[in-house]
Amino acid sequence: MTTYKNRNEVPIQETWNLADIYPTISKWEQDYQLIENIGANLKQFDGKITDGHSLYEYLNQREELSFHFNKVYAYAMLMVDENTRETLPQSHLDKAKQLSVKVSAATSFFMPFLLSLDEETLKGYIKEEEKLKYFEEDLLDSFRYKKHVLSKEQEEILSQLGEALSVPGHTFGMINNADIKFGEITAENGDRVELTRGMYSKLIEDEDRDRRREAYKAYYQPYVQLKNSIAATLSAAIKNNVTLAKIRQYPSALEKALFGDKVPREVYENLIQATKDNIAPMHKYTRIRKEKLNIDEIRQYDMSVPLVSGVKQVISYEEAFETMLKALAPLGDDYLTILKEFKDGRYIDVRETPGKRSGAYNLGVYGVHPFILLNHQDDLDSLFTLVHECGHGVHSKLSSQYQPQITAGYSIFVAEVASTVNEVLLINYLLKNEKDPKVRHHLLNHFIDQFKGTFFTQVMFAEFEMKTHDMAENGVPLNVEVFNQTYETLFREYNGEEIVFDEEVKYGWSRIPHFYRPFYVYKYATGFASAIHLATKILEGDQDTIYSYLEFLKSGSSDYPLELLKKTGVDLTTPAPIENALKRFGELVEEFAQI
Repeated sequence: MTTYKNRNEVPIQETWNLADIYPTISKWEQDYQLIENIGANLKQFDGKITDGHSLYEYLNQREELSFHFNKVYAYAMLMVDENTRETLPQSHLDKAKQLSVKVSAATSFFMPFLLSLDEETLKGYIKEEEKLKYFEEDLLDSFRYKKHVLSKEQEEILSQLGEALSVPGHTFGMINNADIKFGEITAENGDRVELTRGMYSKLIEDEDRDRRREAYKAYYQPYVQLKNSIAATLSAAIKNNVTLAKIRQYPSALEKALFGDKVPREVYENLIQATKDNIAPMHKYTRIRKEKLNIDEIRQYDMSVPLVSGVKQVISYEEAFETMLKALAPLGDDYLTILKEFKDGRYIDVRETPGKRSGAYNLGVYGVHPFILLNHQDDLDSLFTLVHECGHGVHSKLSSQYQPQITAGYSIFVAEVASTVNEVLLINYLLKNEKDPKVRHHLLNHFIDQFKGTFFTQVMFAEFEMKTHDMAENGVPLNVEVFNQTYETLFREYNGEEIVFDEEVKYGWSRIPHFYRPFYVYKYATGFASAIHLATKILEGDQDTIYSYLEFLKSGSSDYPLELLKKTGVDLTTPAPIENALKRFGELVEEFAQI
């Protein structure tokens, strides 16, 4: 695997091209100034929207501001993520965050004003000004929020607090990306070196158990050392969620998080319950893992090592990209053309470099194109990550292409469907085309582990979030001990009693960035269950499903997430998609056990 000491060594074709957003920082600053000016104009509308025309003028200018602000913020964020240790990009991002607060303050009057109108008056404005048709659905949908919006003065205060309320997440991000120093491990040449995330993802799958254990201990070392600081940031984030839910008169923080997508609380609770009711195959898999590894006791650092030895695949980025194109061929030529454009047009930042943000993501920038961050490690996991993020990327590209700005963004709820359909198509392609029985066995093992990570682990995280928010709502103080006990109990429930616990296991909560984005992770699991259904139909050559799925990718937020999925044949208000996915997991474990 190629490693790079700094960003300048990476081939230009494997870096994204931020000039597509702004060719120079002075252009960024021009847009920054433009947003400040539009924001000042918008503030002038306070108390002066009295008819259809003035309402349209306000909304039209606000949409223009939103277009420019998204570019300004994205550019600063992407620059920071190239190297989180650089201070200049960080100062631009801080400026963008301050601008966000100013914009919120300038527009905070609008929602209270809108909801002070009765519906008939609003409909009269729309009738009077034809151009308001564009905003009609959005305006009428806002009436759902009527009882959750505060007075104009209160909304202004809350908007001023925006930056302060984001501090816990920002602080954790800086700890996790910039300040964390992992412990040392022994390199292959015998030298002691500091562990990196990229090295950890490799070593935790190493066939040498001592190397796995050493990497595991080194990885968790800073999280255990910083446990009180991280517990304070997570506790503050949870309390913020709970307080905002109370202020806005939601029954709970969970229901506040679900409200925007119009997802009933039962969908969340049923997901957890259905998973627990069907947990037996997961426990069986832990037992199989212990037997196959031929160890007296199984520990957390034994949970990721492939069970089929000697099949460590090295997959270069070029090879990964070609494999992706073949695997996703059932989605049609137009889909593949978009993927090729991602590579040729430099939409993807491929390599791990010092200071670069960890992990992977897709960021769609309306009016430009998607930007995909990877930390490619030339292995099977990296192939899956590429396919996953490109699923998000195509979703962004098609929604921006086929939807107006107002509905081009899509909900996170449906986002995970697009990425996971790709993963399921990939594993089916790999299994179908692999002749070597040992490699097939390895791929089956990989699919089970992917299923476990994308479904079971995320449901466990979702239950952790629900329990800790419930505690905060009931006045239970949140601290290291509470987080440890809650996490450890859930880890045992989901993974089975076979696992012997190291001290580090209970600190698993301390390293999860998604906990600072409340009630997000359950969407991985619902997305995965939906994707299993859709990919099965696509692989069967069901033309109606292929057509409805591609239409779904073009839909943005033109309807509520559950309704968009129903159009593809997936109904998450019933337990059927979850139960079908869990049944498929049981079959995979049985098949693996038989080999």
